[in-house]
Amino acid sequence: MRNLLIRTAFAAIALPAVAAQAASPAMTAETAKGPALVDAKSMTLYTFDKDMGGKSMCNGPCAANWPALTAASGSAAFGDWTTVTRDDGTMQWAYKGKPLYTFAKDTKPGDTTGDGFLNGAWHIAKP
Repeated sequence: MRNLLIRTAFAAIALPAVAAQAASPAMTAETAKGPALVDAKSMTLYTFDKDMGGKSMCNGPCAANWPALTAASGSAAFGDWTTVTRDDGTMQWAYKGKPLYTFAKDTKPGDTTGDGFLNGAWHIAKP
C-alpha cells in the first residue's frame, strides 16, 4: 500500500512536468546560419533589439511583417519560457526574456531572410 501511495504521489508530480515540456512553444532546428528556434511549422523565430523589459515594441504595421509567436490564454511560464502581453492584449511567447516572432518574407522552413533586417535589429533566436 505504501509503495502505491509513493508511486501515485510521484506520478502526480512528474506528469505535469512532462506535459509542460511536451507543450514547448518552439523547437530547435538547423538553418544555413546554424541552430535556431523554430515554431510548430518549422519557421525560423526571431528577436528584436528594440524589445525591452519584457515588452514587445513590434505592433501595428511591424506586427504584419513580424507576426508574434502567440501563446494561448492561460499559458504558463516554465524554464526559459515566459509570456508577454502585447499592446492588443494577446499573449506572446518569449525565450530568455525576448519576445519571439516569425518573418512574413520567410516562405519555407529553414529560411532566415529576416536575420540582420532593419540595420541589424532583428536576429535569429538561438537556443
